[in-house]
Amino acid sequence: MARRSYRRLQVALGKRERERVGALLRKGELSARILRRAEILRMLDQGWTQGQIGDALGISPTTVQRIGRRYVEEGLDSALKERPRPGKARLLTARQEARVVAMVCSTPPSGRARWTVRLIAAEAVRRGIVASVGRETIRLLLKTQRLKPWREKNVVRSAPE
Repeated sequence: MARRSYRRLQVALGKRERERVGALLRKGELSARILRRAEILRMLDQGWTQGQIGDALGISPTTVQRIGRRYVEEGLDSALKERPRPGKARLLTARQEARVVAMVCSTPPSGRARWTVRLIAAEAVRRGIVASVGRETIRLLLKTQRLKPWREKNVVRSAPE
């Protein structure tokens, strides 16, 4: 398979940037993605080619090129950190999720034997936990928390009088 040729990226880290990248790599306390990007920048600064870096780190030379270009155009912080991912923002905050889960773990409203997805959504809005929420959002929350409040075995019943 023919190897694609890449133009050599001219990446020259400044003294402070080189020290910062070295410190990041020595610490090793950051995410693997940030450490890999720092390693790519250090190797580019040392004169490695994109193909050599790709082979050494087991990544695509295109990834090396993208990180190097981002450094040249936007600076060190932009090259190290993730860009925001596309997609819709989360509908519930962690606090709202916790409050809904706590509500589901409590007893259902009077006149109800157990919680249903529709009842949870309506009650979360009524209690002011969220302004509005759909059934699918509640269903996914319950699924990730492994809660099944509608099942008979999860219902605690009082003793008959």
